[in-house]
This record gives sequence, structure tokens and C-alpha cells, in this order.
Amino acid sequence: MTDLILHHYPESPFSEKVRLILGHKQLAWRSVHVPAIQPKPDVVALTGGYRRTPFLQVGADIYCDTALVCDVLEHVQPEPALYPPHIRGVARIFAQWADTTLFWAAMSYNIQPKSAAAMFPDAAVAQAFMNDRKAMRANMTQLRPADATSAYRSYLRRIAHMADEHDFLFGAEPCVADFAAYHPLWYTRHRASSMAGILQPTPSLLEWMDRMAALGHGRAEKLSPGDAITVAQNAEPMPPGQNLLVDSAFQDDHGIPLGSEVTIAAESFGPEATVGELVAATRTHYSLRRTDPRAGTVHVHFPRIGYVLRKADPA
Repeated sequence: MTDLILHHYPESPFSEKVRLILGHKQLAWRSVHVPAIQPKPDVVALTGGYRRTPFLQVGADIYCDTALVCDVLEHVQPEPALYPPHIRGVARIFAQWADTTLFWAAMSYNIQPKSAAAMFPDAAVAQAFMNDRKAMRANMTQLRPADATSAYRSYLRRIAHMADEHDFLFGAEPCVADFAAYHPLWYTRHRASSMAGILQPTPSLLEWMDRMAALGHGRAEKLSPGDAITVAQNAEPMPPGQNLLVDSAFQDDHGIPLGSEVTIAAESFGPEATVGELVAATRTHYSLRRTDPRAGTVHVHFPRIGYVLRKADPA
């Protein structure tokens, strides 16, 4: 296996989720910083359109969405486990809730006029960020700040009840649920610090956050975006069934055969589609083969849950 290359930026909450998992598994990785907003030409050269942050590159294979990245890292380093057998199902379901419902309540609370000024002192930068995220939310309904505050406060109390019982949410060791719940709270505490008072009524939650932060980020080495593209160009994508995703059997729920030209896009946040040849459609993921003038031939992988597969429109 070639190097794990994480494309991320420091303030990205979902990136913090993956950085902590890399630390928990004590993995070495290459760090590529990407822009927080468009344009992202180096990102698109690898993903074909997908621009959510982060994504993981291994040679000429590109793994999109942190849910899928978690599966890859579990395959690379099974211990300590993200999905302990006795809680595998509930941990995955909780993580999906945390990455969606909890995350959007937290972010709608975090980014309000009184906090945005501190996070983005430059008004032009603030406006560019807000416009970029508005475009990415084209298919979403966003909570109003008051509604988000109420929901977030309730969610924090419920998670704190879990932290009252154990060092981590489901026991003595962290699992995927901990990492998914942590990153939006991390954003509140460290990025939107003027809003962090909402965490104070739940001291057990703050203690849990300290234990999570102590896991660290593993062993990172900087890599430039151009060098990451060169890595892809000089590599061959791994054949379906031999890559870092565990399942390979074709599961056809769409009537779209392998070899078809298709598009894959997120259901909601980040509507940009990736176009390519469908080379895998398994129980858990899709894989597309595409060729870019700079990156060469790559395979771009997406989880099934949260993504929409369609036949590409005829040229």
C-alpha cells in the first residue's frame, strides 16, 4: 500500500474527525491542505467534481466522504477498532446521526452573526465563505439559529448522559460514534469559541472532549497539492475487489450495469456531481473510473448511503 494522503484544511470539522482517527490508530499520513472555498482546481483534478472536505487519497484511488474513509482506515489498521463487534450496528447508526442531524444543528448554532465576525475578521472573506456554503446547501433546508440552539442544547445533554457512564460514549474505548460526535463540538469549542458557553452546563462532556483531543493526530508529513496529483499520475488505481474497501460483489439496485457512464452526487450538501465509468456498485459503495489531464486515470469511491447514482446524460 502507498501512503495515506489526507486532503484537508485545519479548520474543517470533518477533517478533525479523520485526523483524530489517524491519531487513535497511530498511523502515518501525508497532509495536503486544500482551499476552504472554491475554486479548487487541484481537488477537482482528483475527484472530478466532489469538493467536500476532507477526502483520502491512496495512490490513484480517491475515497470521498468520511463515512467511507473510516471504512478504509479500519481496513488499513483494524486495531483499535472503530466498529467493535458487539456495538457495530448501533455505533454506525449513531455516527450517521451525528454526522448529519447533530452536525447541522451545531453548525447552524456556531455560525451566527455574533460569532462570524470573530471567525472571519475580513468582511470580504466572510462573505465569500457564506456564499460558497450557500451554494453547497442548494438542496437543503437550514435550521434558524433559535431552533438550532434549542436542538443543539438538547443533543448535548443527551450525549453528556452517555459520557456520564463511561470514559467514551459506548464504553472504555472510543469507537466511530465518538469521532462523529466530537467534531462538531470541537468546532464550537475551538473555532466558534464565542459560542462555547453552551458546552459549560455539561462538564462530563467537556471531560470526554479532553480525552478525545488527547488521542492526537498521528504522524503527519506535509505534501503539496501538486505532488499529490503527481502521486496519482504515477500510480495505477487498484482493481475493484482488491482495493481498501472490503466488499466487491455487484449489487444492482438501479438497473445500471457496470461499464456505464454515470454521475454520482451527494443527496444534499455539496451538489456537484462526479462523472465517470461505473466499475463497482457493491453493498456499501460505488466506484467510478475517470481520466484527468493532470492526474491521469483514477478511481473515485463513494459510500452508497447519502449519494445518488444516475446514468449520465448522452452527449
